Amino acid sequence: MTEQPAPENPEGDEPIKQRKNGLYPAVSDELAENMKSGWADTELHDLRPIPQAQETARRRAELSARFPGERLVIPAGNLKTRSNDTEYAFRASTEYAYLTGDQTQDGVLVLEPTADGHDATLYLLPRSNRENGEFWLDGMGELWVGRRYSLTEGERLYGLPCADVRELAGALAKATGPVRAVRGHDAGIEAALTDKVTAERDEELRIFISEQRLVKDAFEVGELQKAVDSTIRGFEDVVKVLDKAEATSERYIEGTFFLRARVEGNDIGYGSICAAGPHATTLHWVRNDGPVRSGELLLLDAGVETHTLYTADVTRTLPINGTYTELQRKIYDAVYEAQEAGIAAVKPGAKFRDFHDASQRVLAEKLVEWGLVEGPVERVVELGLQRRWTLHGTGHMLGMDVHDCAVARTEAYVDGVLEPGMVLTVEPGLYFQADDLTVPEEYRGIGVRIEDDILVTEDGNRNLSAALPRTSSDVEAWMARLKG
Repeated sequence: MTEQPAPENPEGDEPIKQRKNGLYPAVSDELAENMKSGWADTELHDLRPIPQAQETARRRAELSARFPGERLVIPAGNLKTRSNDTEYAFRASTEYAYLTGDQTQDGVLVLEPTADGHDATLYLLPRSNRENGEFWLDGMGELWVGRRYSLTEGERLYGLPCADVRELAGALAKATGPVRAVRGHDAGIEAALTDKVTAERDEELRIFISEQRLVKDAFEVGELQKAVDSTIRGFEDVVKVLDKAEATSERYIEGTFFLRARVEGNDIGYGSICAAGPHATTLHWVRNDGPVRSGELLLLDAGVETHTLYTADVTRTLPINGTYTELQRKIYDAVYEAQEAGIAAVKPGAKFRDFHDASQRVLAEKLVEWGLVEGPVERVVELGLQRRWTLHGTGHMLGMDVHDCAVARTEAYVDGVLEPGMVLTVEPGLYFQADDLTVPEEYRGIGVRIEDDILVTEDGNRNLSAALPRTSSDVEAWMARLKG
């Protein structure tokens, strides 16, 4: 990887003077002059608005109506350092991407109050300056990191006025009137607003945007279906290479799924859980460095994120050699039965908690039936005794974040009522830890989870991931076809 230069003044029209640090020679006046000219005009004149432009406009209108007379500031965020002068791949803040469709670093959406609502402006980094050498001497210049859209191009794409973000902090520092901002993404913007905002008011803004996302529009449902479809293909990829994973480790599974995510989408939506053997009993096993052994189970919890940042979240627990043992099948079938009960409880007008309660009751019944906990079932559920082996909630909202709408108010989400357009996961599980002396030895080290992505419809629900087999017999037949 080539080391980037360090400019002294990346902004403005004055020439950038590169520091001589022993690694680079100083830039001569002749070279600086040469680099100013001889470049073709690359302005893009045939850009069409992004597919979700109408939806983002509607979302901004809803936001405007909720906070009349107030300036609203929603940043995309900045690059984060991974090590020294290298950065993590950038992922725009969910709030910003939801309201604009843009995903570029340092962008900021500002809604300025007017007499009849707000004027929205998208503040972006413009094209790199060729006159002052920014494009090749600035480590973030386009020669180093690639072309970005001009402000005019941004206006065509996103359907709202665009301005130079480098002028925004100064303007915000001088602005008057009530302001709210989404915090935690851009320290420079927050510093400019230090004496103008309060944590309580800013949190109200963040909560509102989170609750906006509870009900998905048609575009969002389509993107989630794309994410799920790619995820299913990623699961198929994994099954086809399980023999190679046995010869290496869980990393082979992780890498195989990641390839599908990067080829068909933007990335993985979260760290893939590729948990083989007893690792399946660790809920968020993302080290993925353990052995893959025939006769054991693989719990694969993974999701592709689309180019518009919507993610799937699907789990299957697979027999590595293609066939469940008698005990593995018994546990898997119990989890499947619990998931079926949970999915049946997902419908408009039902409480959000209903599908969790339905799944938990089935699992409690199985644990009592197997003699692992003393009944009756009503007592077990009332005291939550099944949770030693079920551990987690049975699902969550899904969207641009894998755990979407996370800061919504309890009364609007966890204690709320399901509506058509909501998308959530149903994912019961049973986990018998390797060191759990309260269960027979043969149970220890077995973990099973089954997870699907469910859309609430007008008359019930639709399983977006139904194309991926779920019953134990269907899973075995599916694996046999792929391996054959």
